[in-house]
Amino acid sequence: QVQLMESGGGLAQPGGSLRLSCAASGSIFRVNAMGWYRQIPGKERELVAIIYSGGLTKYADSVKGRFTISRDNAKNTVWLQMSSLKPEDTAVYYCNADIVRTVGSDYYSTDSWGQGTQVTVSS
Repeated sequence: QVQLMESGGGLAQPGGSLRLSCAASGSIFRVNAMGWYRQIPGKERELVAIIYSGGLTKYADSVKGRFTISRDNAKNTVWLQMSSLKPEDTAVYYCNADIVRTVGSDYYSTDSWGQGTQVTVSS
């Protein structure tokens, strides 16, 4: 079993900043890509940012230049630094990770999700 534990959501004013954290734990052999998605009620979940184990990053056009994704491979942790927040960034943010886990002597690839954390941008 693997778990993703998120923290750091909350309320921010327009133009403000928030930092999200997500730590993976459990029977982990390797964590490949880690990313952040967000979802507004009634809409599909969308990719915000992704970072691969080698450090390559990709961002949604709507957050480029405002959000920064980073990770610590040794701690299996990913962060999302959000700056210059806008009301349209309001959503539930989900951590996602492509994890290779161990079960005895076997290895399984798992697409894991966190429980989600609410980010609200409002004055």
